[in-house]
Amino acid sequence: MNANLIPVALTCRVPKLSAPSGLPSSPIRAEASEMQSNHSKDGQASSAQQSYDYVVIGAGSGGCAVSARLQESGAQVLLLEAGVPDETPEIHIPAAFPKLFKSPLDWNYETEAQEHLNGRKLYWPRGKMLGGSSSINAMIYIRGHRADYDGWAAAGNHGWGYDDVLPYFLKAEDFEDGASEFHNAGGPLHVENRRYTHEICDAITEGFKELGHPANDDFNGESMEGVGRFHVTQKGGARHSAAVAYLRPALASSGPGKLEARTGAHVTRILFEGKKAVGVEYLDGTETRQVRAERGVILAAGAITSPHLLMLSGVGERAQLEAVGVKVLHDLPGVGQNLQDHLFVPVVYDTETAGLKDATSEAQMTLYMSEQRGMLCSNVGETGGFMKTDPSLPAPDLQFHNGAALFVDHGFAELDGYHYTLLPSLVAPRSRGQIRLASADPQARPLIEPEYLSDPHDMDVLIAGVKLARQVGDTEALSSYRLSEVMPGEAVTERADLENYIREQAMTIYHPVGTCKMGNDDLAVVDDELRVRGLENLWIADASVMPVIPRGNTNAPTIMIAEKAADLILGRAALPARAAQAMAVSAD
Repeated sequence: MNANLIPVALTCRVPKLSAPSGLPSSPIRAEASEMQSNHSKDGQASSAQQSYDYVVIGAGSGGCAVSARLQESGAQVLLLEAGVPDETPEIHIPAAFPKLFKSPLDWNYETEAQEHLNGRKLYWPRGKMLGGSSSINAMIYIRGHRADYDGWAAAGNHGWGYDDVLPYFLKAEDFEDGASEFHNAGGPLHVENRRYTHEICDAITEGFKELGHPANDDFNGESMEGVGRFHVTQKGGARHSAAVAYLRPALASSGPGKLEARTGAHVTRILFEGKKAVGVEYLDGTETRQVRAERGVILAAGAITSPHLLMLSGVGERAQLEAVGVKVLHDLPGVGQNLQDHLFVPVVYDTETAGLKDATSEAQMTLYMSEQRGMLCSNVGETGGFMKTDPSLPAPDLQFHNGAALFVDHGFAELDGYHYTLLPSLVAPRSRGQIRLASADPQARPLIEPEYLSDPHDMDVLIAGVKLARQVGDTEALSSYRLSEVMPGEAVTERADLENYIREQAMTIYHPVGTCKMGNDDLAVVDDELRVRGLENLWIADASVMPVIPRGNTNAPTIMIAEKAADLILGRAALPARAAQAMAVSAD
């Protein structure tokens, strides 16, 4: 879950936090305008362009990982990020991240009105800083199910089955409990057992177990199905974003390659010579600058911006580009199509037990600042699990996120007292949407049309999830915490009323993927080596290439894609498949 479960009260009560001494500090202090560059006095790009081996667009999860791996190979790499350095303490203090929502560190997107969500426009936060959304998410480490990746491979994407991608998950990982059959130690991304879990979240797990759901202490292990605590991308109680894990060590490295990161660099288009990508144009304030990429350009701007930039550069469906006045370079109709996302819906109870509303009490803040422990270590969606709404399914289609706080309207809704929330989440959606150009202006936002619940099956899964949440809420395990069901409310029992509740309250879990899908059909944008089809020296290394969304949180899969992308771009042999270790994640 890339969201907070802390009510807006926490955001208001933390006007500014000072980082404890154990938190990382950013090595980047300069905006792009302060970086060395060559341009003419009138602000237009000069003919003396800077040159690198690779230019990577976007310093999110994919961009940080692929840039670091390319630098490690000896390449000269430039990483361009529209946002700012990741210096704000709230980025690194796990439970403080709601402070970042709808702030200058958030792209603060909004979808078009959704027909099947009663015409609502949904808020989509995305990180606008080094680390991208890995600097704003809830830090849950989930890889997905074997069936997800085997499905990619079965669709013709060679080298993307579960056995093929598991080595890249392992390469990235530094697991607190050490290496084992399903985990690795020593990789860049630290994964740990969270230092704080609220008693209500564990009680919710016990409620699921009362109903017969198995305990699971590792959703990335032998089986995904079951309930328990989530592992998190934290280190010593602080967020371990892609910027901290990959970018900072690469920037500090003495070689063999070199990585430069520029913030405040808003890319406006990819530059081509014929069908070959040769560089990038970007805005630094009001000035237009260009930089050349001798060996290639890597798009890692995410499922919204990667297709947007392709279309602005003349790559996309001909009719759509011509309709807004963009000159067509390459007719590629799948750009922006195949948009997928996870939805979840709150089931809320009130309680007399103090929850995360108290995370900013003096005692909790003192504890965190001195020891990096306590409520401020919470990722808020602390426990959860995966289950099937139909036992004949090959893999779970429902995920739960549970938190000891009120989570309605992305945590911005407020109610008096204490609450806890169960969030059934649709993780195998059938609905598909699209990203479209609003205009040829590179600073105009694209049109986001997820088409949520356009396939009726998705509503069926969410209704089953709400019913299960209520069953858990009524278990003996929660009897000492439960006062009453606040939302949907005990009077909401009929199917029509439940449907309307879901249409009014469903929210994104902030996992958009698929808009530059990998494949070989008419809507495929990249091939199985992540090269943009029909173009040269242009790759994509982010969640947009996912042909089908994985079951679960998408940060770890995005980093896996970037790890594999580096080998593909460099022409290196893939890591050996790990079939013996992958026995079942999962044979659920």
